[in-house]
Amino acid sequence: MAETDDRLRLLIERIERLEEEKKGISDDIKDVYNEGKAVGYDAKIMRQVVRLRKMPPDDRREMETVLDLYKAALGLE
Repeated sequence: MAETDDRLRLLIERIERLEEEKKGISDDIKDVYNEGKAVGYDAKIMRQVVRLRKMPPDDRREMETVLDLYKAALGLE
């Protein structure tokens, strides 16, 4: 039972360390967006660009096509 308890403790400690690292990285990302904002960039648009760059090109094109179709249907263009 002690071996199982040690294993569980180690797993929990790893999770805690990773959560702390994740918070640090999240804070760093927030700082970069604030830096961009300070020099005149729109943080909201920067987030959208990051999201788009993560997408596969085919998915991005499909999404943009559907978005254009919806905008045209609603008279937003």
